[in-house]
Amino acid sequence: MNELIFRGKDRYRPSWSHVALLAVLLAVEGAAAAVQLGAVGFCWLLGGTVVLTGLALFLVRRTWTTVGAAGITICWGFGRGRTHPWHEVRWIDVRETKAEYGVARMARITLADGRRRSLPGLMHSDTYPRPDFDVDFQRVVNWWELSTDQAARVQPPRLMRDRVSPTVIGLLLGLLISVVVVAVVVVQG
Repeated sequence: MNELIFRGKDRYRPSWSHVALLAVLLAVEGAAAAVQLGAVGFCWLLGGTVVLTGLALFLVRRTWTTVGAAGITICWGFGRGRTHPWHEVRWIDVRETKAEYGVARMARITLADGRRRSLPGLMHSDTYPRPDFDVDFQRVVNWWELSTDQAARVQPPRLMRDRVSPTVIGLLLGLLISVVVVAVVVVQG
């Protein structure tokens, strides 16, 4: 079988609507910063925004996943990546996350020690659609099935993070923070 490569730079290309929205937000931020912080504060804020945006774009373009005879190699932007040999991979599945902008699906692996790793570059969402996601995921599963013994494939138990969506966690965390703030105000007052 041929080695599979899924690269972030092949997937994450900004659309003109995203660039226009970012430009408007930066213009509003710049105007507010110039009025509130003065010229020096504006320059610091602009410099920080440029550095953080550049770092984020650099990392996104350098993410990749390689699937081959040695196993699955994952790189999140820094270094040469980390290879997880086939004998460490116990399960491969797709994690679905529902948000207000649609559903995001990302392939992930579960290792022998129970850790889970997402596969960058092998993702489908409404913002960055990948029409051949299911085909590519099946190709990864085929590599895994050919490279491992069936007895070594063990589906992990569902964890709390698999049952609760990030939106629910955010709502619960927001509620907890609100309760703590109100309690501190009542005790102080």
